[in-house]
Amino acid sequence: MSVVADLRTLLRFDGFRRLLTVRLLSQFADGVFQVGLAAYVVFSPEQQATSADIAAAMAVLLLPYSLLGPFAGVLLDRWRRRQVLLHGNLLRGALAAITCALVLAGVPDWLFYLSALSVTAINRFILAGLSAALPLVVDEKRLVIANSLSPTAGTIAATIGGGTGFVAGFIARTQGIEDALALAFAGTIYLVAGLAALRLSADQLGPAAGQAQPGLAAAIAGTARGLVGGLGHLAGRPAAAWSLGAVGLMRFCYGALLVMVLMLSRYAWANGDEDQGMAWLGLVVGSSAVGFFVAALITPWAVARLGGFGWYAGCAGLAAVLVPALGLTFRPAPMVIAAFLLGLVTQSTKIVTDTVVQSSVDDAYRGRVFSLYDMLFNIAFVGSAGLAALILPLDGRSPMLLVTVSAIYAITALIISRLRRTVVSRETVETALSPGQPTSP
Repeated sequence: MSVVADLRTLLRFDGFRRLLTVRLLSQFADGVFQVGLAAYVVFSPEQQATSADIAAAMAVLLLPYSLLGPFAGVLLDRWRRRQVLLHGNLLRGALAAITCALVLAGVPDWLFYLSALSVTAINRFILAGLSAALPLVVDEKRLVIANSLSPTAGTIAATIGGGTGFVAGFIARTQGIEDALALAFAGTIYLVAGLAALRLSADQLGPAAGQAQPGLAAAIAGTARGLVGGLGHLAGRPAAAWSLGAVGLMRFCYGALLVMVLMLSRYAWANGDEDQGMAWLGLVVGSSAVGFFVAALITPWAVARLGGFGWYAGCAGLAAVLVPALGLTFRPAPMVIAAFLLGLVTQSTKIVTDTVVQSSVDDAYRGRVFSLYDMLFNIAFVGSAGLAALILPLDGRSPMLLVTVSAIYAITALIISRLRRTVVSRETVETALSPGQPTSP
């Protein structure tokens, strides 16, 4: 069956279509909110942000949740996931409105970050819940198509939301209300996303009643046992465990390059005009989103011919070559091309990893494992920002950072190539990745 036909079939699943609607609205609002934050932290003339400031902001927004990430998994395996999507988005809408008010009031930075942190923390519950629920709204043989379409469509929605946030930021500047308009708009879309979750039945997204352990007190008391159980479950599935480790390295590289682009946009490409710097940043992010979209189209085809891990290793190897080839100019045009290609390879490897994890992990543990997955993403992203803060000069031009990132991509390619040769459960992995089609090891 062709990809187009699979997509048409997938969109006829009511549950998938409704879950996708919630994802698109939620991630669209994420894009608007994140651009509002970036405009306030990085591009406000009074801020004069450095790479260390950006790293500190990422640590404040992401690390606390990373430490609490296992709690999200245990709760997701006990709470009805539809209710998490509903109440989580409604709460984010309220918190985004509070953040908007804090910007307008000119409060100290720590209070602003505390409010933004709350929105970000809830976002991790939402994304983990969306991933854990996906196998419950599609059949197994179309899971790879669902993993290609759903997260990628969400990323594209976030990028469109980010573009909308840029436009809102420009309008806000002309009206003298700075970055508050984008934050207020994000809050409104969060509310709409929460209401869209009502189109799903309360029990449709699991977890199964026999597996759930209801009650908040019991869930919190069992967090440590749940975490150990989730890790033990993952340890018995080497394909999933090594894939997660490798995708963490890919995320580390992507995060370091993002901080570099932020600094280039702010200082090297802006020529003293913050709006011009934001425009370049928007173009780079948009190009990366196009790469994410292309990855969704070609990954099922590539996996059918190269195998899941063959495609994974090829993507990491391609990134190792492209980063220095295109990035060392530090000019906007090559960076736009690099952003497209890195978006393609980053999303392709995530699609493979998502499918391996979903196919290897039992539903009773899936919420925990995806929360650990999300925690790994956050730690890798914050770690990459810390590395960038140590290496990057103010204008963002650092050959050392590009060479380091290229080496990490090459190491990732070697890890996955070895996994491709040694993984025992070849049938579980490759059959799930390319259902009904021949695979290569």
